Amino acid sequence: MINFIINMHTILKNLNILNTQIQDELKKNKNINKIPNIVAVSKTFPIEKIMPLIENNHIHFGENKVQEAILKWTNIKQKYKNIKLHLVGKLQTNKVKFAVQLFDYIHSLDNLKLANKISEIEKKLNKKTKIFIQVNIGNETQKNGIDKKNVLEFYNTCKDLNLDIVGTMCIPPDDNKTEFYFEQMNEINNKLNLNELSMGMSNDYLKAIHYSATFLRIGTNIFGKRN
Repeated sequence: MINFIINMHTILKNLNILNTQIQDELKKNKNINKIPNIVAVSKTFPIEKIMPLIENNHIHFGENKVQEAILKWTNIKQKYKNIKLHLVGKLQTNKVKFAVQLFDYIHSLDNLKLANKISEIEKKLNKKTKIFIQVNIGNETQKNGIDKKNVLEFYNTCKDLNLDIVGTMCIPPDDNKTEFYFEQMNEINNKLNLNELSMGMSNDYLKAIHYSATFLRIGTNIFGKRN
């Protein structure tokens, strides 16, 4: 019980620190015109560690795996209607039905086959999900995402499929050029006239807000290191 109380206090304190840092950054830089939301990425952590944030009215939570999210969040979302659940990990086509039923946002639309499947399932379920196109902004062969040269064409296809594309998402390369990639993502978003931009994690979230990020996907800085 003592360990749980300490962990609960630490988690709330960590979130408050993040919010303070972001507010300080916004005050220092008047040219930042979008206030970002923190998506608390709770993958691998039990619901007991997440409840302090829920009970303190935090809204946005992120999970990487559909099956884990079903087990953790199905009952919680029925009780706490204001919670917005974000799928931030890779989505397989055979999990689309479950993802559309549970998640409010999907951050990882990365190919045409998946777009078609989401469209098909949404029609069957009569339910719309807010979707981000994942951009392979560094053109890395080992990463998923749409090549930045093809984003406009892919976006238009998604609109033809009646998908609710709200923004774009990226995981930039780890090559010390993070702000260069964030700037490119902001330019892509502006060209597509999209309002939401999912980028920035525990190691680069303060940089991301300078380039109009609206959703920061932060896990370690809130919950600590994963086992």
